[in-house]
Amino acid sequence: MDYDISSLASEAAGLLKSLIAIPSISREETEVADFLQNYIEAWGMNTGRKGNNVWCLSPMFDLKKPTILLNSHIDTVKPVNGWRKDPFNPQEENGKLYGLGSNDAGASVVSLLQVFFQLCRSTQSYNLIYLASCEEEVSGKEGIESVLSQLPPIEFAIVGEPTEMQPAIAEKGLMVLDVTATGRAGHAAREEGDNAIYKVLEDIAWFRDFRFEKVSPLLGPVKMSVTQINAGTQHNVIPDRCTFVVDIRSNECYSNQEIFDEIQKHISCEAKARSFRLSSSHIVETHPIVKQAIALGRTPFGSPTLSDQALMPFPSLKMGPGKSSRSHTADEFIFLREIEEAIDIYLQLLNSSFTF
Repeated sequence: MDYDISSLASEAAGLLKSLIAIPSISREETEVADFLQNYIEAWGMNTGRKGNNVWCLSPMFDLKKPTILLNSHIDTVKPVNGWRKDPFNPQEENGKLYGLGSNDAGASVVSLLQVFFQLCRSTQSYNLIYLASCEEEVSGKEGIESVLSQLPPIEFAIVGEPTEMQPAIAEKGLMVLDVTATGRAGHAAREEGDNAIYKVLEDIAWFRDFRFEKVSPLLGPVKMSVTQINAGTQHNVIPDRCTFVVDIRSNECYSNQEIFDEIQKHISCEAKARSFRLSSSHIVETHPIVKQAIALGRTPFGSPTLSDQALMPFPSLKMGPGKSSRSHTADEFIFLREIEEAIDIYLQLLNSSFTF
């Protein structure tokens, strides 16, 4: 089937401008979700809604066919300092569209939606579900995690995030630890008290120096970083408590639980994981959709950044327009040609018969 890619890209860019103009900070996405739901229904499609997650199933959905999920997120981070433009006023200049969320991940949201509309016009060997999810930037429990149980079984997902339309076939997971040492308060002028700061020093050094044995060919080693530390009330009081935070980026060789268990063997302070749920993900290069992406000249890679892939209990591929380094920056933008390229590549990728 022939597609007018230029017209589809123009429609997608127009929608993106409308989305940028509606502030949609994580957990404050109601207005943008309402707008997107109304937009989809204006195309004659039925939608589902839970919280601020909006989805749509392809017509003539057949449970005998495998189902592919097309997903991206509608929430954004808060505008950082340094914006010279209004982050909520979409501005087109020199082939760029500026605005908060334009790159991460509005361009994916609108490109995947146009692709969904087009593919629904013809019979495919699979079903499609389009899902615009919320709370991705904060890994919120009211986001995609709350929706998946409401949907039919999913065989595979394409997750729209800025990857320059290269397929991320692996993604690092995340686990955050709160570590606490307890001492005893005393006057700093006298030999009394038990300094909690001194108790954390060896453990902090361990996090700095330890290396997990298994290294992923795509994601590299597990990375641990002490990122926050807090102790003391004033200069002349021996602190009785010291806490620090560890950011851990896991590879697919270990579960977050396995990493935590290993850490417990080596440190003396009390460690608590905020969550084990944000796992690393990985899909083999021989998967039919990955093979199709390679045939289109795309290059598989491992992504260090987290997405809703971490919460998907089925195989997935992260692939979308834009560049990851533009995300969460002042004067965020997307090239309009990137939207056009994305729609073209997505359609070529999905216009195939897949045997899962």
